[in-house]
Amino acid sequence: MKYHFIAVLFSTLLLASCGGGKSEEVNVDLINNPQSAEGYDTSVKMPVITFDQEMHDFGRLSAGESISYGFHFRNTGTADLVISSCSATCGCTVANYPTERIAPGGEGYITVTFKSAGKAGQQYQEVTVITNAQPASTVLKIMARVGQ
Repeated sequence: MKYHFIAVLFSTLLLASCGGGKSEEVNVDLINNPQSAEGYDTSVKMPVITFDQEMHDFGRLSAGESISYGFHFRNTGTADLVISSCSATCGCTVANYPTERIAPGGEGYITVTFKSAGKAGQQYQEVTVITNAQPASTVLKIMARVGQ
């Protein structure tokens, strides 16, 4: 009897931790992978994120200064572009990006802000941009020389 109770309790916990059989629906229109062993299938409509530049040098900054730069991009592909996230290599760098879909031919900015407080000397930071394009990630880079 004791083992039966434990088995029922374990089964109940297992079902509860698996979401009770519920499944979340994913919009398959955003998921395309045109890459195969033979190369890219160019007949699949895909977004392409194209940046004017992927590197920016702020030059010399005073310690404690906060400065921003907007990386301009275009969707040069044939489907809507969705930016799902931007993550920086350090807490001193923050990226703001558009959360709405960008139609083919549309453009926008990813604004990267660098805070030099507590930093000294040559600084190099990266922001990884994750999208529904191929390739799925792009790395933006910033540089600055803090102090003298």
